[in-house]
Amino acid sequence: MNGTGSVRVHPGQNVLKGPSLKVYNILIAGVGGQGVLLTSKIIAEAALLQGLDVKQSEVHGMAQRGGSVLSQVRFGDKVFSPIVAEGEADLLIGFEPLETARYLHFLREDGTVVYNTRPIGTIGVSIGKEVYPQDIHETIRKHAPKTHPFDATHVAVEVGEKRAVNLVLMGAVLRFLSLKEAFVDEAITNSVPNKVLDINRKAFLAGKAQKI
Repeated sequence: MNGTGSVRVHPGQNVLKGPSLKVYNILIAGVGGQGVLLTSKIIAEAALLQGLDVKQSEVHGMAQRGGSVLSQVRFGDKVFSPIVAEGEADLLIGFEPLETARYLHFLREDGTVVYNTRPIGTIGVSIGKEVYPQDIHETIRKHAPKTHPFDATHVAVEVGEKRAVNLVLMGAVLRFLSLKEAFVDEAITNSVPNKVLDINRKAFLAGKAQKI
């Protein structure tokens, strides 16, 4: 999803750009089936609705259930490449601890990590190619001083939809993004099927309310 031409700005809608915005780099890491791609789409579309230039990378890894998935989103006044270089990510959104730790080397020194503390066995763990580290949370804290862990799965279950972890995380990271909530809400509306829109909105608001 590139450029600003693919989203219609409604008549009379104000595009809020404000001061010149440097390129903001986001990594979204998780396991297939957790909604990594939907979260990436929502962020990218919200930025487009806000009048920003956006580049969204291809997915690295396997998007099928149980495979490692990484998506990259970059937005700002002008973005030339969809790829976030190592050491340049402003925000890492982790859907589970091991996948979060896997991409810590992409973070800037002052980068922020928000991640779900509930572990999920990836295909590598399931077939014995990887061992789930017992000290995974300590490893993340050591390499990312600005770390905000919480059990997003528990929050999603409390809302009533375990599969809405992605929207819980989306709500939690909103405070770190220069995106207007109204545009994020519109992007959610455009991206989520009507039959599950209400529960996903509740999950988003529950994530936003977390004191992380």
